[in-house]
Amino acid sequence: MRVIFMGTPGFSVPALRAIAAAHDVVAVYSQPPRPAGRGQTARPSAVHAEADRLGIAVRTPARLGDSEAQAALAALDADVAVVAAYGLILPQPVLDAPRLGCLNIHASLLPRWRGAAPIQRALMAGDAETGIAIMQMEAGLDTGPVLAAARTPIGPEDTAADLHDRLARLGADLIVEVLAALPLAATPQPEDGVTYAAKIDKAEARIDWSAPAWQVDRQIRGLSPFPGAWCDIDGERVKLLRSRLIEAGGAPGEVLSGFRVACGEGAVEIIEAQRQGKRPMSAGEMLRGWRLPARLG
Repeated sequence: MRVIFMGTPGFSVPALRAIAAAHDVVAVYSQPPRPAGRGQTARPSAVHAEADRLGIAVRTPARLGDSEAQAALAALDADVAVVAAYGLILPQPVLDAPRLGCLNIHASLLPRWRGAAPIQRALMAGDAETGIAIMQMEAGLDTGPVLAAARTPIGPEDTAADLHDRLARLGADLIVEVLAALPLAATPQPEDGVTYAAKIDKAEARIDWSAPAWQVDRQIRGLSPFPGAWCDIDGERVKLLRSRLIEAGGAPGEVLSGFRVACGEGAVEIIEAQRQGKRPMSAGEMLRGWRLPARLG
C-alpha cells in the first residue's frame, strides 16, 4: 500500500522501519528540527533521521491547518496514514485524505489513558498491564474506534524507559499485522473506563518521602528517565531512576543502609541514580567514595 507515516520521537522509529519493509512509504511527516545540545544547533527528530537513512522524503510543516499543506498531503494519493506520537493535531481534511483514513499507534489499552503521557501514567497509577491500541483516528482526543490491541504486563521494577522500548516494538509488530489485514472492522471504545494521561509536569518530579513507599516507587519508575524523580542530598539535586519496594521502616527520608530510604509507610531501595553533571550509575557504583547523609530531603 501507499502509506504516509507521521511521527517524531524514538518511540515511532521501529514502526517506521517495519512499515517501510512491507509497504511503499510515500512520505514521512515529522516535527520540524529543534535546537539541541550545547550549541543549540537545529537537530532533526529521530523519525526524520531514520527516514533520511531509509531514503524516504520528509516533510516538516509547523502546522497542518492551512489549505496548502492539506492539498500537498492529499496529492500523495495515499491508501492510509499511520500516526505514532507525531505531536501535531490533524484537522478533518487530513484525516479524510487517505483512502482508508488515518491510524494511530497509541501506547495504552484504550479507553484507559487517552492523551499525552500514557506510559508514565500507567506506571504511576500502578496498573498491572498496558499495551498498544491501533485506533482509527477521528477529531476527538484518542476517541476513535480500535482495530486491534496487544497487551504486556508491567513488572514490579519496570521503568517508563523499559515500557517505552517494549511498547515501541509491540506497536511496530501490530501495525504491520493491521495494515496487512485492511480493511478491518473497528470496535467503538466503551464509555466506561475512560482515563486521561495528562502531560507530565516537572513539579511532579520532587519526591516527598512522607508519602507511602509504593507511591514513591511508582513515581521514581514512572518518571525515569525524564524528567526524573529527584530528591535533595546535601544541597544537590539527585535523580532517582530505578527502585524497588523493600520491607523496612523508619522516619521519612531516613537512610537505613546503603541506598535504602524510609518513607511515610515502608521503604524503597534505590537501584540506579544520577548526580548533577554525571551519567546514571548503579547505587553501588555511586556510593563508592560518596557517603549519604542520615536523611534525604
